[in-house]
Amino acid sequence: MAEGHEIQTGSPMQRSGHRARLRRRILTGQADGLHDHELVEYLLALAIPRRDTKPLAKQLIDEFGSFSCLLVADADALGNFPGMGETSVAALKVVQMAALRLISEPVRQQPVLASWQALLDYLRADMAHLSHERVRVLHLNSKNQLLRDELVSEGSIDQAAIYTREVIKRALALGSAAIILVHNHPSGDSSPSRQDIAITKDICEAARTLGIAVHDHIIIGKDGHTSFRSQGLI
Repeated sequence: MAEGHEIQTGSPMQRSGHRARLRRRILTGQADGLHDHELVEYLLALAIPRRDTKPLAKQLIDEFGSFSCLLVADADALGNFPGMGETSVAALKVVQMAALRLISEPVRQQPVLASWQALLDYLRADMAHLSHERVRVLHLNSKNQLLRDELVSEGSIDQAAIYTREVIKRALALGSAAIILVHNHPSGDSSPSRQDIAITKDICEAARTLGIAVHDHIIIGKDGHTSFRSQGLI
């Protein structure tokens, strides 16, 4: 379907006036009172300037559940939604990328262990609402500063692969002094499974023999997070 091919409500002059009011609220620091669909509406208006984007914005929020879920939704799923096209999808995804970059800055600028809450905020923003499982490894230097934040694998709704040999091989290649394992549970429950515990034990044992510390394994869920370190599992 052509981008922006949605139901029109109101004349072009009425739409222009409505957008001007939204713009003024945004520019004058009054955006806190905007509804989620109004934020999406304005974003889409930048991508589809000659269309009334309010109906589409409301439909997207209804379909994906919330503003946060909409931003982290898969680009293909967004593009397949009636009325959406590449420009509209890009308008939403660039907001997600900007938000993640803003949140992750303290993590990249300071020792990770000294900015733990910032790390958790970043991981939750990126992974808590995903509909599939994602595994990543954070590689740290001897000062616990972030060397690399790497996506290891992405899987189905409840499974993504992580291999001990590949994790350790990559840590050696990067000269990592320590690593932090991270993955999400699309079910929303951050409790570790038996498989999570087993693979973490294997990685810890392999890393220990090579002098690489495993600081933690964090599971992200909609209910919050679980730290293997705080649970006594590492």
